[in-house]
Amino acid sequence: MGYQKLINSNIRELRLRYHLTQEEFAEKIGISLQGVSNIERNRYQPTAETVDRICSAFEITPAQLLVVPVQNNEDMIHNIVTLLSDCKPKKLKQIYDIISVLLR
Repeated sequence: MGYQKLINSNIRELRLRYHLTQEEFAEKIGISLQGVSNIERNRYQPTAETVDRICSAFEITPAQLLVVPVQNNEDMIHNIVTLLSDCKPKKLKQIYDIISVLLR
């Protein structure tokens, strides 16, 4: 994984760890909702100023955004549940069907 994608992925994981919506996260760090969405989808790299705001808001260092996260099962399950909690029923059913096939 390239460092830009890693930073963007870690920003998303940080938001999820604090149970923030993209809108709440955007407000907390002073950027637009679209900006957060674009970062999380790896459409563009956050500016140094945005990285500084994130680090200040969450009391981390920029280097921590470059660390490959190690997740245990409990963390992965928590992240999955967090992601699923925002899904609409139709999408949730599709995900359920896929998981059911994978686990057979």
